[in-house]
Parts: sequence; C-alpha cells; structure tokens
Amino acid sequence: MRWIYWVRLYETKFQAGVLVRRMENDWWVYGYDCPREIEVFRSRKGRYGVRFLP
Repeated sequence: MRWIYWVRLYETKFQAGVLVRRMENDWWVYGYDCPREIEVFRSRKGRYGVRFLP
C-alpha cells in the first residue's frame, strides 16, 4: 500500500496532531474507512502534514 497525503500542510505539529486525532476518532462520521496507520510528518520547508494508509 502507498501513503495517502492530506492536502493541507500546517504550521505547527500540534495542528497536524489535532487532525490525526479527529481522523482516528471521527472516521465513521465522514463515511470513510478507518485508516490502518496515521502519522504526522515534517516537510522539507519545516511545515507539518498528515499521511495515512487506507
């Protein structure tokens, strides 16, 4: 499987972490399957993003 990257990058690791928690807890509300693995990564320019395995 390949990583799927969330479209938006965030200024802080905290902001990206909030998205991760929402994805872990609210996946059923938005009608998508629960991701197997979710992680926060840091881009080359120092911003933070979220990627996950479906």
